Amino acid sequence: MILDTVCRLCSSCCPVEAEVVDNRLIAARRKSFLVPEKRLSCPKLAAAADIVYSPRRLTTPLIKKDDGSGFREAGWDEAIDLVAARFHRHREESGARSVAWLRGMAADWGAPWDYPNRLMNLFGSPNTIGNGSICFVDRDFAHSFTYGAMAFPEAKNARCIIVWGKNDKDTALGAAEAIHCACEQGATLIVVDPVQTALARKADLWLRIKPGHDGLLAMAMISEIIKEELFDADFVRTHTTGFEQLKAVAARYPAEAVAEKIWLNVEQIKQAARLYAATKPGCIVDGNGLDMHREVFDTTRAIAMLRALTGNLDKPGGDVLPQPIPVRNIQLKDRLPAGAVPITRDYPLFNTFSETWGNQVQGCLIDAILEGSPYPVNMVVVQTGNPLITMADSTRTREAFAKLETLVVIEMFMTETAKLADVILPAASCFETTQLNRSSIRNNPMFLQNAVIPPVGDSWPNWQIVFALGRRLGFSAEFPWQSAEEALDYQLEPAGVTVEKLRQNGNGLRVEEMRYEKYREAPFKTPTGKVEFFSARLAEAGFPGVPFQHGLGDDPISFADRSGEYPMLGISGSRDIRFTNSQFRTIPSLREAGPGCVVDIHPEDALRYDLTEGDPVRIESPKGAVEMAARISTTVRPGMVRLAWGWGEYDLRCNLNALTEDDRRSPVTGTSTSRSFMCRVSRAQQR
Repeated sequence: MILDTVCRLCSSCCPVEAEVVDNRLIAARRKSFLVPEKRLSCPKLAAAADIVYSPRRLTTPLIKKDDGSGFREAGWDEAIDLVAARFHRHREESGARSVAWLRGMAADWGAPWDYPNRLMNLFGSPNTIGNGSICFVDRDFAHSFTYGAMAFPEAKNARCIIVWGKNDKDTALGAAEAIHCACEQGATLIVVDPVQTALARKADLWLRIKPGHDGLLAMAMISEIIKEELFDADFVRTHTTGFEQLKAVAARYPAEAVAEKIWLNVEQIKQAARLYAATKPGCIVDGNGLDMHREVFDTTRAIAMLRALTGNLDKPGGDVLPQPIPVRNIQLKDRLPAGAVPITRDYPLFNTFSETWGNQVQGCLIDAILEGSPYPVNMVVVQTGNPLITMADSTRTREAFAKLETLVVIEMFMTETAKLADVILPAASCFETTQLNRSSIRNNPMFLQNAVIPPVGDSWPNWQIVFALGRRLGFSAEFPWQSAEEALDYQLEPAGVTVEKLRQNGNGLRVEEMRYEKYREAPFKTPTGKVEFFSARLAEAGFPGVPFQHGLGDDPISFADRSGEYPMLGISGSRDIRFTNSQFRTIPSLREAGPGCVVDIHPEDALRYDLTEGDPVRIESPKGAVEMAARISTTVRPGMVRLAWGWGEYDLRCNLNALTEDDRRSPVTGTSTSRSFMCRVSRAQQR
């Protein structure tokens, strides 16, 4: 039997066809606009059955033994009762705010984000925390403060594409196919990336930028476009505000003043600006390469302004503003006690820019646990995340989680974080879960993630876990739904859509027809109703109204002030399409299908450090040290190393975040620089 669903093994949410025989997943295949022989294949999806039926799956609740020697199996009633009892105990002893809920990315950000927010708001704690300060929510924030929503590139129909800090062949295959399709039709491709990716090799113009300095490039391009009058004067005059302020600030960043600082030459910057401004339509595919740097907010704002300045915003083949689905907000934030202040209180603009994103500065949780700042947190529920590996400064993060009085983990597999838990609740996979993902709430068309097989063992879908806990905590009236379908039908009622209707439209359901240039009918969702090159909201809060109005500030690379001791520039490696963050490295068919944990090092540096292919390399920063195998490669510059990401779950000696810091954060988004850092390299002892 072939069934329509959505794969959630990564954040791309690809529509797929699942082959099921006797309630068992056999295989799954991506849907695509391309003919089968041209489609890109996803190794995770090819290994879907290996993941779902892995002998390492957690399939029954686990409770830590009284003597701390390990875990014992338990039934769901006992496990949920214990978790509820801990919720009540900590509220009685220290107040509801001493309990926090930390979300990873694995369960998605649609309905699975709404459910724990609803539960925690009812419980009285404002501390439902996501990881958006180091992921795309910080960019969503910047887009929203510029033109009201996060635009998405329509690369398939573009004539000029800038890929900025992204490599979709390793992260989002549907997007990669759209880029390749456009290039086959003659589109101009510009790639901004410090690493020579396969896409960079195919680019018409590759800008091999210095890591963390993307904002200066964006401002230099703006400067060139304004100086040469290459901007869309009609759009700027009619639909924007603050152009004169932007012009004045951009004039401080001509290509001649910026090029050397960002490792480019003047003509490269001018060529990129002219190509993008003159080749219509154009889109910008910005990505995770901009994240995990302190300046991500202003950098993304500047890139967003490039879209508007050139008239490529909300145009076919440009960057299109979403048409969100009218769904019911079920988070019940109004049920929080008056005056409930989250641990992320120092980031009020980030906390409140969206009605549903909520609090996203995960580093604040570590501060609260270790330092009681702004107040202590004693219990944490970690839902589908692995902070001991994925959060910056792993040593400090581990210290914090080891200090907790109660830790509950909702997960598919035993992780480094789960090993510290008091209770582990086994989660079902995406193929065992019916849910509505954020990608289908944010914009047309809608695709249902449909449970195509029953949960493996005694695992439960995330919704079922949250609903059961909510009822145990005394909120039966607020969690009346007995199935995912009931809850989703309630949430979708304003759209006039039901789960059954979505199931009948497995290739996607449009609530309304695709429209462009929507700003001609309705204002932008900003305070002025226009694209804001200058933001009064930011200025009133004490932040630059125009990006980089007060300069770049401190060097965005971590430990730059200690480069004498740590002379090599280390960068976080690209995401491997076989894995998602720290997940799936215990799946043999995935782990053995490509390189293991390696550090890319230029041949000149390999010669300097007497390293050959496969030699063990020790990489140190002021925070710690890791060991990886050398891969001699010209994908990186001399003086730079690229470290594999996410392998700490498989081998703690490879945990890249042992090198990163969370000491200095953006005052707007709470983002620290954990993607690029100074380090030193040496030959390690043979393992």
